[in-house]
Amino acid sequence: MPKLITTHTRIADLGKPRIIVIGGGFGGLEVVKGLKGFKAQTVLFDKYNHHCFQPLLYQVATSGLESSSIVFPFRKRFGPQKDFFFRLGEVTQIKPEENCIETSIGSVKYDYLVIANGATTNFYGMKDVEENSMAMKTIIDSIKLRNLIIRNFETALLTDDPELMNSLMDFVIVGGGPTGVELAGALSELKNHVFPKDYPELELSHMDIHLVEANARVLNGMSEKASKKALEYLQNMGVKVHLNCVVKSYDGHEVLFNTGEKLITRTMIWAAGIKGQAIQGIAADSLGRGARIKTDAYSRVKGYENIFAIGDIALMEGDPDFPNGHPQMAQPAIQQGRLVAQNIKRLITKKELKPFRYKDLGAMATVGRNRAVADLGALKFQGFFAWLVWMFIHLISIIGFKNKFFVLASWLMSYFSYDKSNRLIIARPKDGVQ
Repeated sequence: MPKLITTHTRIADLGKPRIIVIGGGFGGLEVVKGLKGFKAQTVLFDKYNHHCFQPLLYQVATSGLESSSIVFPFRKRFGPQKDFFFRLGEVTQIKPEENCIETSIGSVKYDYLVIANGATTNFYGMKDVEENSMAMKTIIDSIKLRNLIIRNFETALLTDDPELMNSLMDFVIVGGGPTGVELAGALSELKNHVFPKDYPELELSHMDIHLVEANARVLNGMSEKASKKALEYLQNMGVKVHLNCVVKSYDGHEVLFNTGEKLITRTMIWAAGIKGQAIQGIAADSLGRGARIKTDAYSRVKGYENIFAIGDIALMEGDPDFPNGHPQMAQPAIQQGRLVAQNIKRLITKKELKPFRYKDLGAMATVGRNRAVADLGALKFQGFFAWLVWMFIHLISIIGFKNKFFVLASWLMSYFSYDKSNRLIIARPKDGVQ
């Protein structure tokens, strides 16, 4: 009879301050990097064993990149770092009064705790939408979406029912932020350049791509100039954009909007909002809007001296430029992570803490080949040059030389051949993976 597997954290007490980081996203990575060489024990907990470069998930979902190109193992990244420990596990509870966390693999004490577990998809209480639509927050989500897109077209070939065929070939993307805009553009390129070769038996003019946005413009967080140009790009690429439009329900077949309009589709992709992933144990009055954790100017959680929160999960109060918290994007997380690492070192060495000041480096979005918009401070530009800048910024931000090389190679091959090489279904229906 097989021996029962029991687990515990097995983290030795080194007699040094122990800093636990929950989450290996952009912010968490910066904390761990910032503690390198310091006389402390750094422990990273994550439910996955890799960092995922989320800005390019949509390219995995639309067959533009291999999934391995945008993930990087934590142990490979930090293995050589002295006194660093990684544990694969999910943190289920924080016990601040005991300076302890409970995880799926056991409990462990901390001297300082950094919560950097990011955000999850916000379906705004619509259970039917949550059950029937596709989110895109993890590499698993993007692979599932790629499977679904390709399988839909394979299935469309097998039916004589026009309504069923069209529903399999139509896509509704909810959310006109960068993710929604970039995904709509990528699907349009599949429609115009790839699927006609793969599925010559299908009438691709019946493939409709709908982008739904509740506000009056797409890319609402960027300049009006960028928003207008992105809308122009999308419409020229054949994307049907619905502004001031809110999804009320979706049963897996029919989408109902607040206007009363209905659309038939087997694929709705939800990119309309996120909310914090609060962990049990943080006091209720420390939680704010969108399930984010309230922090002071030093990223310390309200009511606690040795617990910090950064990135998408954090709601920093008191910044007049960002009364509703900093944007839930990579840059605030990166900048907060760097400063928190320094401030923890200052706490340990009894030095004065430095407050966080966000340096807005701008925002960018690509709508497809040679089409992008960029707001970089006073510089606002669109088109081919913006597209080149977007590619450069994303390329240098990816972890690992090999990943950078494979992403660049994929982009170059796609640019010159109009091809997407990774049109694979990595599952069978009976495997339970879409």
